[in-house]
Amino acid sequence: MSKETLISKEKYDFSDLCELIDILRAPDGCPWDREQNHKSIRKGLIEETYEVVEGIDKSDDKIMCEELGDLLMQVVFHAAIARDENAFDLNDICTGICKKLIYRHPHVFADVSVENSAQVLKNWDELKKAEKGQRSKSDVLNSVSRALPSMMRAQKLSKKSGEQTSIESVCDSIADAAMQFKTGAAEDDGALLGQLLFDAARLGNLKSVDLEQALYDENEQFCRNYLLKD
Repeated sequence: MSKETLISKEKYDFSDLCELIDILRAPDGCPWDREQNHKSIRKGLIEETYEVVEGIDKSDDKIMCEELGDLLMQVVFHAAIARDENAFDLNDICTGICKKLIYRHPHVFADVSVENSAQVLKNWDELKKAEKGQRSKSDVLNSVSRALPSMMRAQKLSKKSGEQTSIESVCDSIADAAMQFKTGAAEDDGALLGQLLFDAARLGNLKSVDLEQALYDENEQFCRNYLLKD
Protein backbone atom coordinates (compact mmCIF):
# COMPACT_ATOMS: atom_id res chain seq x y z
CA MET A 1 0.00 0.00 0.00
CA SER A 2 1.36 3.44 -0.92
CA LYS A 3 1.80 6.21 1.63
CA GLU A 4 -0.84 8.24 -0.21
CA THR A 5 -3.39 5.43 0.08
CA LEU A 6 -2.57 4.90 3.73
CA ILE A 7 -2.96 8.53 4.79
CA SER A 8 -6.22 8.91 2.86
CA LYS A 9 -8.07 6.21 4.80
CA GLU A 10 -10.84 7.05 7.25
CA LYS A 11 -10.75 3.71 9.13
CA TYR A 12 -7.70 1.60 9.88
CA ASP A 13 -7.13 -1.99 11.03
CA PHE A 14 -4.30 -3.97 12.60
CA SER A 15 -2.55 -4.60 9.28
CA ASP A 16 -2.48 -0.84 8.66
CA LEU A 17 -0.75 -0.28 12.00
CA CYS A 18 1.88 -2.89 11.15
CA GLU A 19 2.47 -1.30 7.76
CA LEU A 20 2.72 2.17 9.28
CA ILE A 21 5.42 1.02 11.72
CA ASP A 22 7.33 -0.54 8.81
CA ILE A 23 7.12 2.75 6.87
CA LEU A 24 8.41 4.67 9.88
CA ARG A 25 11.37 2.28 10.25
CA ALA A 26 12.17 2.17 6.52
CA PRO A 27 15.39 3.78 5.19
CA ASP A 28 13.38 6.78 3.96
CA GLY A 29 11.21 6.88 7.08
CA CYS A 30 11.79 8.43 10.49
CA PRO A 31 15.41 8.53 11.78
CA TRP A 32 14.25 8.28 15.42
CA ASP A 33 12.10 5.18 14.78
CA ARG A 34 14.96 3.48 12.91
CA GLU A 35 17.37 4.07 15.78
CA GLN A 36 15.23 2.46 18.49
CA ASN A 37 15.81 -0.94 20.10
CA HIS A 38 14.00 -2.98 22.77
CA LYS A 39 15.74 -1.23 25.66
CA SER A 40 15.37 2.29 24.34
CA ILE A 41 11.56 1.98 24.12
CA ARG A 42 11.20 -0.08 27.32
CA LYS A 43 10.15 2.97 29.33
CA GLY A 44 7.46 3.82 26.79
CA LEU A 45 5.95 0.35 27.13
CA ILE A 46 5.73 0.76 30.91
CA GLU A 47 4.25 4.26 30.70
CA GLU A 48 1.61 3.26 28.15
CA THR A 49 0.61 0.29 30.29
CA TYR A 50 0.04 2.51 33.32
CA GLU A 51 -1.93 4.99 31.21
CA VAL A 52 -4.24 2.16 30.11
CA VAL A 53 -4.70 1.26 33.77
CA GLU A 54 -5.58 4.88 34.56
CA GLY A 55 -8.30 4.75 31.92
CA ILE A 56 -9.65 1.56 33.51
CA ASP A 57 -9.59 3.11 36.98
CA LYS A 58 -11.47 6.15 35.71
CA SER A 59 -13.95 3.99 33.75
CA ASP A 60 -13.16 6.30 30.84
CA ASP A 61 -13.70 4.52 27.51
CA LYS A 62 -12.14 7.37 25.53
CA ILE A 63 -8.88 7.22 27.51
CA MET A 64 -8.85 3.41 27.37
CA CYS A 65 -9.34 3.36 23.59
CA GLU A 66 -6.56 5.88 23.02
CA GLU A 67 -4.08 4.34 25.46
CA LEU A 68 -4.74 0.76 24.31
CA GLY A 69 -3.83 2.04 20.85
CA ASP A 70 -0.55 3.44 22.22
CA LEU A 71 0.13 0.15 23.98
CA LEU A 72 -0.67 -1.88 20.84
CA MET A 73 1.74 0.33 18.91
CA GLN A 74 4.45 -0.57 21.43
CA VAL A 75 3.81 -4.29 20.85
CA VAL A 76 4.00 -3.87 17.07
CA PHE A 77 7.14 -1.71 17.45
CA HIS A 78 8.90 -4.39 19.52
CA ALA A 79 7.82 -7.08 17.06
CA ALA A 80 9.20 -5.05 14.13
CA ILE A 81 12.55 -4.61 15.90
CA ALA A 82 12.70 -8.33 16.67
CA ARG A 83 11.81 -9.26 13.08
CA ASP A 84 14.56 -7.00 11.73
CA GLU A 85 16.99 -8.77 14.09
CA ASN A 86 15.73 -12.20 12.87
CA ALA A 87 14.65 -13.02 16.43
CA PHE A 88 10.86 -13.38 16.08
CA ASP A 89 7.90 -11.64 14.46
CA LEU A 90 4.22 -10.90 15.07
CA ASN A 91 3.17 -14.30 13.78
CA ASP A 92 5.49 -15.96 16.32
CA ILE A 93 3.92 -13.81 19.05
CA CYS A 94 0.39 -14.76 17.96
CA THR A 95 1.33 -18.43 17.62
CA GLY A 96 2.81 -18.48 21.11
CA ILE A 97 -0.14 -16.85 22.86
CA CYS A 98 -2.75 -18.90 20.94
CA LYS A 99 -1.00 -22.17 21.83
CA LYS A 100 -0.72 -21.04 25.45
CA LEU A 101 -4.42 -20.18 25.67
CA ILE A 102 -5.46 -23.51 24.15
CA TYR A 103 -3.11 -25.46 26.45
CA ARG A 104 -4.22 -23.64 29.59
CA HIS A 105 -7.95 -23.97 28.86
CA PRO A 106 -8.37 -27.78 28.65
CA HIS A 107 -11.89 -27.35 30.05
CA VAL A 108 -12.74 -25.53 26.80
CA PHE A 109 -10.51 -27.21 24.20
CA ALA A 110 -10.18 -30.70 25.73
CA ASP A 111 -12.17 -33.02 27.97
CA VAL A 112 -11.28 -31.57 31.38
CA SER A 113 -14.23 -30.60 33.60
CA VAL A 114 -14.27 -27.68 36.03
CA GLU A 115 -16.90 -26.59 38.52
CA ASN A 116 -15.99 -22.91 38.99
CA SER A 117 -13.49 -20.15 38.23
CA ALA A 118 -11.40 -21.04 41.30
CA GLN A 119 -10.73 -24.46 39.81
CA VAL A 120 -9.88 -22.83 36.48
CA LEU A 121 -7.22 -20.70 38.22
CA LYS A 122 -5.84 -23.72 40.10
CA ASN A 123 -5.55 -25.73 36.88
CA TRP A 124 -3.99 -22.73 35.11
CA ASP A 125 -1.29 -22.49 37.78
CA GLU A 126 -0.52 -26.21 37.63
CA LEU A 127 -0.42 -26.20 33.83
CA LYS A 128 1.87 -23.17 33.90
CA LYS A 129 4.27 -24.94 36.25
CA ALA A 130 4.35 -27.99 33.98
CA GLU A 131 4.74 -25.86 30.86
CA LYS A 132 7.64 -23.87 32.36
CA GLY A 133 9.23 -26.95 33.91
CA GLN A 134 8.97 -25.45 37.39
CA ARG A 135 9.92 -28.30 39.70
CA SER A 136 11.89 -26.73 42.53
CA LYS A 137 11.04 -23.87 44.88
CA SER A 138 13.65 -21.70 43.18
CA ASP A 139 12.02 -22.36 39.80
CA VAL A 140 8.69 -21.16 41.16
CA LEU A 141 10.11 -18.03 42.81
CA ASN A 142 12.25 -17.16 39.78
CA SER A 143 9.11 -17.26 37.64
CA VAL A 144 7.90 -14.08 39.40
CA SER A 145 9.13 -11.15 37.30
CA ARG A 146 11.67 -8.86 38.97
CA ALA A 147 10.23 -5.97 36.93
CA LEU A 148 6.94 -6.01 38.85
CA PRO A 149 6.20 -3.23 41.35
CA SER A 150 7.85 -4.38 44.58
CA MET A 151 4.65 -4.76 46.63
CA MET A 152 2.97 -6.77 43.89
CA ARG A 153 6.08 -8.96 43.59
CA ALA A 154 6.19 -9.45 47.37
CA GLN A 155 2.63 -10.76 47.41
CA LYS A 156 3.31 -13.09 44.49
CA LEU A 157 6.53 -14.39 46.07
CA SER A 158 4.81 -14.97 49.41
CA LYS A 159 1.89 -16.76 47.75
CA LYS A 160 3.94 -18.90 45.36
CA SER A 161 6.32 -19.97 48.12
CA GLY A 162 3.46 -21.85 49.79
CA GLU A 163 4.79 -20.82 53.19
CA GLN A 164 2.62 -21.76 56.15
CA THR A 165 2.17 -18.48 58.03
CA SER A 166 -0.59 -17.52 60.44
CA ILE A 167 -2.18 -14.12 60.84
CA GLU A 168 -1.06 -14.14 64.48
CA SER A 169 2.63 -14.73 63.67
CA VAL A 170 2.66 -12.08 60.93
CA CYS A 171 0.99 -9.53 63.23
CA ASP A 172 3.55 -10.34 65.93
CA SER A 173 6.37 -9.74 63.46
CA ILE A 174 4.84 -6.39 62.40
CA ALA A 175 4.38 -5.37 66.05
CA ASP A 176 8.01 -6.29 66.79
CA ALA A 177 9.24 -4.13 63.88
CA ALA A 178 7.06 -1.24 65.03
CA MET A 179 8.46 -1.55 68.57
CA GLN A 180 12.03 -1.45 67.26
CA PHE A 181 11.26 1.81 65.47
CA LYS A 182 9.51 3.20 68.56
CA THR A 183 12.40 2.40 70.87
CA GLY A 184 15.13 3.27 68.37
CA ALA A 185 16.49 -0.28 68.53
CA ALA A 186 16.54 -0.80 64.75
CA GLU A 187 20.08 -1.29 63.43
CA ASP A 188 19.08 -0.82 59.78
CA ASP A 189 15.91 1.21 59.21
CA GLY A 190 15.75 0.32 55.51
CA ALA A 191 16.05 -3.42 56.08
CA LEU A 192 13.50 -3.33 58.90
CA LEU A 193 11.03 -1.36 56.78
CA GLY A 194 11.54 -3.87 53.98
CA GLN A 195 10.75 -6.70 56.41
CA LEU A 196 7.67 -4.84 57.63
CA LEU A 197 6.40 -4.30 54.08
CA PHE A 198 6.97 -7.95 53.20
CA ASP A 199 5.03 -8.91 56.33
CA ALA A 200 2.25 -6.63 55.06
CA ALA A 201 2.33 -8.60 51.78
CA ARG A 202 1.99 -11.84 53.75
CA LEU A 203 -0.92 -10.37 55.69
CA GLY A 204 -2.55 -9.25 52.45
CA ASN A 205 -2.43 -12.81 51.13
CA LEU A 206 -3.83 -14.22 54.36
CA LYS A 207 -6.72 -11.73 54.24
CA SER A 208 -7.17 -12.03 50.44
CA VAL A 209 -6.44 -8.33 49.96
CA ASP A 210 -4.67 -7.00 46.85
CA LEU A 211 -2.18 -4.63 48.51
CA GLU A 212 -1.32 -2.82 45.27
CA GLN A 213 -5.00 -1.90 44.96
CA ALA A 214 -5.33 -1.22 48.68
CA LEU A 215 -2.39 1.20 48.61
CA TYR A 216 -3.74 2.84 45.46
CA ASP A 217 -7.08 3.41 47.21
CA GLU A 218 -5.33 4.77 50.31
CA ASN A 219 -3.27 7.16 48.16
CA GLU A 220 -6.47 8.49 46.62
CA GLN A 221 -8.09 8.84 50.04
CA PHE A 222 -5.04 10.67 51.36
CA CYS A 223 -5.22 13.15 48.47
CA ARG A 224 -8.93 13.75 49.07
CA ASN A 225 -8.40 14.28 52.81
CA TYR A 226 -5.41 16.55 52.23
CA LEU A 227 -7.33 18.73 49.80
CA LEU A 228 -10.19 19.03 52.28
CA LYS A 229 -7.76 20.64 54.75
CA ASP A 230 -6.86 23.36 52.23
